[in-house]
Amino acid sequence: MIHYRLRCNAEHEFEAWFQNSSAFEKQAESGLLSCPDCGSSEVSRALMAPALQGTRREMVPTPADAPSGEQKQVATQALALKQQLLGLRRKIEENFDNVGDRFADEARKIHYGDSDARGIYGDTTPQEREALADEGIEVGTIPWLRDDA
Repeated sequence: MIHYRLRCNAEHEFEAWFQNSSAFEKQAESGLLSCPDCGSSEVSRALMAPALQGTRREMVPTPADAPSGEQKQVATQALALKQQLLGLRRKIEENFDNVGDRFADEARKIHYGDSDARGIYGDTTPQEREALADEGIEVGTIPWLRDDA
């Protein structure tokens, strides 16, 4: 895992973890990264100070209630995942038709050729998703986060 400080085109800075540097590049190029402050998908790496080991051997004590390194890492990864999901949501909203609660009906029309093939998104019940799967109609489910979540 690699930790980057990122900056959007509005100069907001935030942090995220990536599998490696090429994972960052791929996500940035595909517009999957977004600023948690303004939602901009124009994100680049910001300048970071290197982590240097000092010559002093003693450790500075931390308060007992301070988060552990593992807790900080999990929180940072959760924030990065949230940013990716919000970016995915924006891409879907920009490029697909929202058919609302008619999703199952529209998916069937497209599958059986009664409607032009196109990307759609909307709402289904678990029963509707199961019925679509039984008919061989593949659909995906993603967490639909609110921008303020």
